[in-house]
Amino acid sequence: MRRTRLISCILLASSGIAVSGAVVAAAPNLSATPVLSKLSNPWDMAFLPDGTMFFTEKCNGLSVRTPSGTVNRLLGMKDSKGYDTTANDLFCDGQAGMSGVAVDPDFAKNRFIYVYSASSMSQPQANRVMRFVVSDDATKLSDRKDIVADIPYKTAPSDHPFGASGAHNGGRIRFSPGDGFLYVTTGDTHNGEVPQSPTRIGGKVLRIDREGKAAPGNNAPQGFDPRIFTYGHRNPQGIAFRPGSNQPFTAENGPWHTDEVTALKAGGNAGWDPRPNVNGRGDCPDKYCGYSPNQMGAVDPKERSKFMPMTDLKAYPNAMKPAWTNEGLSQGMSSGAFLSGKQWKDWDGKMIVSHMGIGIHGTPVGNRLDVLDISADGQTAKRTTVSLPMPAGRFRSVVQGPDGNLYVATDEGEIYKMTPN
Repeated sequence: MRRTRLISCILLASSGIAVSGAVVAAAPNLSATPVLSKLSNPWDMAFLPDGTMFFTEKCNGLSVRTPSGTVNRLLGMKDSKGYDTTANDLFCDGQAGMSGVAVDPDFAKNRFIYVYSASSMSQPQANRVMRFVVSDDATKLSDRKDIVADIPYKTAPSDHPFGASGAHNGGRIRFSPGDGFLYVTTGDTHNGEVPQSPTRIGGKVLRIDREGKAAPGNNAPQGFDPRIFTYGHRNPQGIAFRPGSNQPFTAENGPWHTDEVTALKAGGNAGWDPRPNVNGRGDCPDKYCGYSPNQMGAVDPKERSKFMPMTDLKAYPNAMKPAWTNEGLSQGMSSGAFLSGKQWKDWDGKMIVSHMGIGIHGTPVGNRLDVLDISADGQTAKRTTVSLPMPAGRFRSVVQGPDGNLYVATDEGEIYKMTPN
């Protein structure tokens, strides 16, 4: 009898039902509805309070979906068709193109929107963060202002040993709900010197105001570009802010091991340093040790990481330690968001991260979404893999909309609305 009661209590608790006066939360059941289909590599989304959704397609441009479902094509890239405005300096190549999009916190007053894109306006080519004004009817953009124009972009021949042009391009942009500043993630462009460089702003997280100027309190080390908030990154493509504390966390894909989710602190070093002839290493191909052949023979990711750690705590003991390392695997972690609201039940306040599941060099393919229960100090995390209500894809972006639902973009051309029940 006592055993039967125990089993009943366990079943009730797993369903989120009160047991002896206590309520045990449960994970939500999810349903998925396609919002947009047949897109070309949708990369990012940003919302207005009324549900208006701006979205980017990497090789096409910026569009907006109104609450009625109408799609207006606002800003096309070079050779894009059907857009109200085309910018001939914006282009797509490899991992680069039009990526991040963010809405100004004061959009109701200034109607500012921001996008991150590769541009040929300068030589060498660079990534830029651009600000535009959106018309009242959301059909046009005007008043372009390039507030950051010097984010490194990789130019390389097609036979480059680590990938051709556009690789390790970063590209996520987000306003913090706490301080109101814009955070910009940038990639190391397969250049060993960049992540630890004080002046090159690749392999960094920037923190700037709406004019592109350094935000106060960045605490960059002496001699560093004052726009730098954190440095020593590889290719962060996700950044999100924890509800309550507004602590920023990056989601970053690793080399042949170790995708990472990391709590950022002003002036912090993420510990990625792929330079040759430092930290006990010798020469490396193309002066970049991030994919050194020394790692190729090791099947165990832990053995690979001994040569080229993602966060090198031996070289940088004070580096920011990751909360989660994807069990030591590299599977193309691409984006992250914190879930907020009672509708998310046990996932309320937890971080959801997306994976492209690229299966780098023998690691298992993992097209999936994970929910991370990150400790209060940001040093550890427990993972729950989401049971998907739609087909798995190369998940590119996750954003919680103003309706409380989660919007998910895939490289297969879909944007889904995931609703918790």
